[in-house]
Amino acid sequence: MTPEAEPAKPADSSIPPSLAVKSERLVLLTVMLGVFLAPLNSTMIAVALPDIMLDFDVSISSAGWLITAYLIAMASLQPLAGKLGDSFGHRTMVLSGLTVFGVVSIGAALAPTLPVLLVFRVLQAVSAALIVPNGSALLREILPAHRRGTGFGLLGAGIAVAAAMGPPLGGVLVEVAGWRAIFYVNMLFVVPAVLIGLKSLPRLKTAAGKRKFDIYGAMVMPVLLIASAWILVSFSKGGNAWLVGFGVPLVVAGAFLFGRYERRHPDPIFQFDFFRNRSFAASAAGIGFANLSMYSLLVSIPLLLSSRAESSLRIGLVLFVMSAGMTVSSYVGGRMIDRLGRRLPTTLGLVILAVGVLPIALAGQDVSIPTLLAGLALVGVGLGLASPALQTSGVEAVESDQAGSAAGLYSTSRYLGSITGSAIIAGILGASDMDVDGLSLVFLLSFVAAVVAAVVSLGLRGRAPVSTA
Repeated sequence: MTPEAEPAKPADSSIPPSLAVKSERLVLLTVMLGVFLAPLNSTMIAVALPDIMLDFDVSISSAGWLITAYLIAMASLQPLAGKLGDSFGHRTMVLSGLTVFGVVSIGAALAPTLPVLLVFRVLQAVSAALIVPNGSALLREILPAHRRGTGFGLLGAGIAVAAAMGPPLGGVLVEVAGWRAIFYVNMLFVVPAVLIGLKSLPRLKTAAGKRKFDIYGAMVMPVLLIASAWILVSFSKGGNAWLVGFGVPLVVAGAFLFGRYERRHPDPIFQFDFFRNRSFAASAAGIGFANLSMYSLLVSIPLLLSSRAESSLRIGLVLFVMSAGMTVSSYVGGRMIDRLGRRLPTTLGLVILAVGVLPIALAGQDVSIPTLLAGLALVGVGLGLASPALQTSGVEAVESDQAGSAAGLYSTSRYLGSITGSAIIAGILGASDMDVDGLSLVFLLSFVAAVVAAVVSLGLRGRAPVSTA
């Protein structure tokens, strides 16, 4: 099969044959605006925390849950959100998520206390979790195979831009209009996304009514994922022996019982069979280890530079090199997979990631600024090249009516990689006494994670499947 060949559409697809490239672009624009909200609100709030603490007279440990709770909810709810989209329509989930995100953002801006703000913050994550996997599933459906890589490449570039612009945009908004402005600004993305989406997002036939919905799994899976993420995050904050002695065994036992139940259900929420698909398993593991590698650098490098009395501006500029590399190379990576297939650009990108981490790992805590800049530039380029192919492979590895579930599990793998990286750093450096002497080991583990990601990427399909139906 040539790279330009189209996969067969499912027999029950309601996508009109005459769907024009212009319509595809409108769908892509809607999804990009929606997905843009998740990383933007993940990073933008960091610069607002001091003002929130002052306004509500709370400690950093209390205000920090505005970030932690958001990440845990995003990591835990996306598989369920994707499954709901497979059953009741991806269009419905995306538009619902956008609408709710706008409403709760206004609620967050008007919050009178920190607990109320935290509730709205979690609701932001819930609505964003509806958007991300279902937006990816829609793109898989409306983009033909020879343009799918480019579409996901643009989506990846948008995510990188959102994450990079969060802190500076948040800083300007807080300085000019106060911390509440970081929530009001979301309406600039939500309103056009809803208006364009109402006209452009296609209505696709779903499996609703054909299968018995897994209600038990829908309730239990998020609880297990939240508990797992909570333990990892608590460990990174200095978790106590009670968590290790009781929490971990309970989660392991619950996961075992949940797995037995799901394997017997005719249409489970958690699709264990996905991981028997070599391409999906490779994409999920690849993004998990790649994010572990990246997040280890993203968290530890500011600690290192702060110990050298570097300014916040200088630290931000050093990290911006990585974001800039991702932004540029994501589009290139998408174009490459349309021409060269899925495996080659992914493995190449992850090898470049490992090569970028290597000089940092070799230098350890004595790494110089020029070495950091060169290494992080390669890290960003490598991640940008690999991410579109990893995401494309994940959503097209399964049947079209399960694309939302696949996108949700893939995205959860990404977040769990970040949370695990945070826990590992805390375990090495110590949760309360951050000793930068341990950063050499952190950098070494970042390199190992990048190498593992490159190795598992060899399990990806070389080309798009002949039929995704």
